[in-house]
Amino acid sequence: MKTAAVVGLGNMGLGMARNLLAAGFDVIGYDLRPERGQMLAERGGAAADSLSDLAPADTVFVMVMTGAQVMDVVAGEGGLMRCLSEGATIVVTATIEPAEVRAVEAALAGSGLNLIDSPVSGGQPGAEAGTLTLMAAADADVFAVNQDALKAVGEQIFHVGESIGMGQTVKAALQAYIGVTFAGIFESLALGAAAGIKGETLYQVFSSTHAGNTPFFKNCAELIMARKFEDTGSHIATMAKDLGISMALARENGLPVFSTSAANELFRAGISRFPEGDNWAIVKLLEEFSGVEVAW
Repeated sequence: MKTAAVVGLGNMGLGMARNLLAAGFDVIGYDLRPERGQMLAERGGAAADSLSDLAPADTVFVMVMTGAQVMDVVAGEGGLMRCLSEGATIVVTATIEPAEVRAVEAALAGSGLNLIDSPVSGGQPGAEAGTLTLMAAADADVFAVNQDALKAVGEQIFHVGESIGMGQTVKAALQAYIGVTFAGIFESLALGAAAGIKGETLYQVFSSTHAGNTPFFKNCAELIMARKFEDTGSHIATMAKDLGISMALARENGLPVFSTSAANELFRAGISRFPEGDNWAIVKLLEEFSGVEVAW
């Protein structure tokens, strides 16, 4: 039986670990918060006290927040490159800058360890259901050897290239699209409510159209209408960070991104006003201008 490990047992990492267990892997999880490891142990996994406890793993998923954290996990004191066996694979599922994951590749040079650059999309629901979309960049042989582990956590798995950094590049472009879409949903609902239209009417009409008849719109609108702005698994800080990466990619490539820039500013304002909120909390920022709530 193969052994897989997950570093970072937040909403995403814990869901991924559980699906690896369901797929028949022995699973070890590491998180700085002991209670998160305990949650994995209660499901049949093993909680690690340090990264060195992950030594038996054939595949290690790294699901942390920033590029600096990824580098510390991989190449820091007591990091993965000092404890994993030759031939093991590190899968960076965190969303970081392309240059940051390329720096991880450089740090691993000569270590005998493999690297897959594979950010994911699908949020907490996708992580829990094992239906994430993976954007994997890796050597074709490494990608092939790790299919069982990747398929345990994802439903749609795309090999986007062999050059490390291409996965993060695809994700940065995708987050630009998602951020702009969020902004459009938030503003259109707030506009209709400010003009006196009931939330239920807005939801019914929008969701009957080609643009609105999607799980993305419906989930977003339903959470807004129900006034659920925290602890839904989509923290505003994550999206704000991701849009910053999208903006950096645009600057690097000399491309003006007008809508993405506006979405980025909206999320920056939202996180300043509601730092503990989820993405939908931005609607409350817009409501403050009109004094009208978007609700059923």
